[in-house]
Amino acid sequence: MTTLRETAVRGAGTGEAAAGGDPAIPPQPRRRVLEVDALRGFALLGILLVNTLTMAGTQGALGGRPSAAVDGVALWLVDFLAQSKFYLLFSFLFGYSFTLQAAAAERAGARLGPRTMRRLLGLFALGALHAVFLYIGDILTTYALLGLILFAARRAAPEKAFRAALWVWGTVGSLLLLFGALGTLAGTDDAAEAATAREAAELTAAYRGDFGDVVGANVGQLPLAAVALVVMSGFVVAAFLLGLSAGKRQWLTRVGGAGLRRVLVAGLCVGLPAAALSACGAAGPLPARWELFAAMVGVVMAPALSAAYVAGLLLWFGTPGGARAAGILAPAGRMALTHYLTQSLVMALIFTGYGLGLYGRLGIAAPLGIALLLYAAQLALSARFLRRHRLGPVEWALRAITHLRVRPHEVNDR
Repeated sequence: MTTLRETAVRGAGTGEAAAGGDPAIPPQPRRRVLEVDALRGFALLGILLVNTLTMAGTQGALGGRPSAAVDGVALWLVDFLAQSKFYLLFSFLFGYSFTLQAAAAERAGARLGPRTMRRLLGLFALGALHAVFLYIGDILTTYALLGLILFAARRAAPEKAFRAALWVWGTVGSLLLLFGALGTLAGTDDAAEAATAREAAELTAAYRGDFGDVVGANVGQLPLAAVALVVMSGFVVAAFLLGLSAGKRQWLTRVGGAGLRRVLVAGLCVGLPAAALSACGAAGPLPARWELFAAMVGVVMAPALSAAYVAGLLLWFGTPGGARAAGILAPAGRMALTHYLTQSLVMALIFTGYGLGLYGRLGIAAPLGIALLLYAAQLALSARFLRRHRLGPVEWALRAITHLRVRPHEVNDR
């Protein structure tokens, strides 16, 4: 890990969750933690791939199995590698970054409560606009609301936060597995499947329509999004608490290779079989009646593979080649909020009536190819942008809200 850590750059807190000083958080150096930025930059790819399936109106997102072989393989791989894994990685980093910003606030003598509340309010406003006008699957509003729990837990000792995360994960996970098992035993309902097909057709027509149709479709799905928030909130909170515990221990910069290898092996042993089952339920060859239970297993066990990604990447970042890769990923991670919203904007212009109206027309593999091209462009543009600017545009705006002061030079000039 020495190679990467020695390349860490100054300026803690550009793209991280706000917090404030706390005696339970150990002193930390006044610099960015490059591992956090690089992991966040990597997580952007997984988030983009998963979100693209929904924004493009793919068969997998609308229900039903893909007909083309290449689409089936593409759906299987995304479900296996990315589904439910990367929002947890972002959530872990959100909790970890909370401790970095806490140390920064303490150095500045800033009050914890007002700064945190302003930042969460800014995130909620951005998320609400994002959900209504671009993408109903927004995560920012979820982070803003559940960030209140993270704030409330700020004084918890690392061990207590870790145990609380396991308790929350175990409780919510058990309920979801029970729900999946009961749904599988109940079997399929022809009337429900017909209703789902009608709703999918109406959604397709709306997203291919004009501005009002697209916004109306998003607003109409807000109750469903609220249900999804309730279902997934337990896992987000658990990841927040794990990040908080790890941040207080400065785990990303202190863990040794042996510890990382243990996490990697355990995560792969648990996560890979669960991810394979989930993918087989979503794209085959498992019968459709097993899709719900397989999906619940994948969701509940997703933290294992997320942990394996973190451990594997940290081990790789400690090599010369991995350090170079981290240097490419980190600038995108520093602009993660800007890139997250830009991804939704670009996909909306391609797939909805805002632009080309290709919703539901391109299958699965083609939209994923577009997503990969967009991600490559974001990696390239991030490095160039941050050579001249300290913050991404949205990061700058959120920082101004958080700190109640505007510093034009932070976005206009390094």
